[in-house]
Amino acid sequence: MPTEIWRPRDLGLIDAIDALPKEAFSGTVWRVVRGGRDPALGSPSLSRWCNGRFDVLDTSLQRDGAIAEIHALLSLQPVFPSKGQWFAYELEVVASQTLRLADLAILARLGVDVARYADRNYDRTQEIADIAYFLGFDGLIAPSARWKCLNAMLFTERLAPDQIVVSGAHPAPIDWDSWRKQKR
Repeated sequence: MPTEIWRPRDLGLIDAIDALPKEAFSGTVWRVVRGGRDPALGSPSLSRWCNGRFDVLDTSLQRDGAIAEIHALLSLQPVFPSKGQWFAYELEVVASQTLRLADLAILARLGVDVARYADRNYDRTQEIADIAYFLGFDGLIAPSARWKCLNAMLFTERLAPDQIVVSGAHPAPIDWDSWRKQKR
């Protein structure tokens, strides 16, 4: 089993994030998951806003934003997967201690190279999320790198099950070909 290299947290970044308010967030978010997966279930990941040390539920404030994020991930494969169905779920979320990083200017002040934000270099954004989790935030809101909208990353260990509720009817499977044509 590989050993993780421990690095101390950036004290300047801790101070900068600690100076930001913990805001309430209540509203609708969207989550795309493979058929059979609970859309309200978070997990640790190695993604833009998670370093694998805590559970996160990646969502978007817009349906197309959630679809665009998963589409970008699936597009990394040599052949776009044709097996398995994916669904966009609407969730109602109530969080009280959210870190709002609503634009690229805020991210730049925290040391994110915003000119390369869409790239898959996640070091600084993972540091920000790790520190937000460490400081007791229950999630963060930040710009999507794949769609013109905001995403909400929820730290599910900090939220009770009734704070993330699937709303609406069971959605139809996403038709990737139609979605790509429609969004051009």
